[in-house]
Amino acid sequence: MSGFDPLAIRVFASSVAMIAEEMGSVLTRGSLSPNIRERRDASCALFDADGRMIAQAAHIPVHLGAMPEAVRAVRVRGPAAGDVWLLNDPYAGGSHLPDLTMVEAIAAGGRTVGYAAVRAHHADVGGM
Repeated sequence: MSGFDPLAIRVFASSVAMIAEEMGSVLTRGSLSPNIRERRDASCALFDADGRMIAQAAHIPVHLGAMPEAVRAVRVRGPAAGDVWLLNDPYAGGSHLPDLTMVEAIAAGGRTVGYAAVRAHHADVGGM
């Protein structure tokens, strides 16, 4: 069978959405920060190889809206599989100083197939 398969698309969409939700659950359970553990001031999303968001957890909208810029900033630097980038650059999707974003390149078959991104609020990172 070829062509559009609505069932396969729905199964894929639900699967990647659940991965993003599970990323948030693991982050919340494992965090020592009250901002993340109690206030849940964090967001998670998955991106394809071109940096397009394909799934997001139901978290903080301002985080999710700015995350594609952070992923784009990492993509142009050509990360290797497993590289994790930490950034809060206002010119690369940073929403404000204490929101730190981690972006990891995901590889399969020797090439980057996507990115996992997490943004979380940290109480004191210095700066103005």
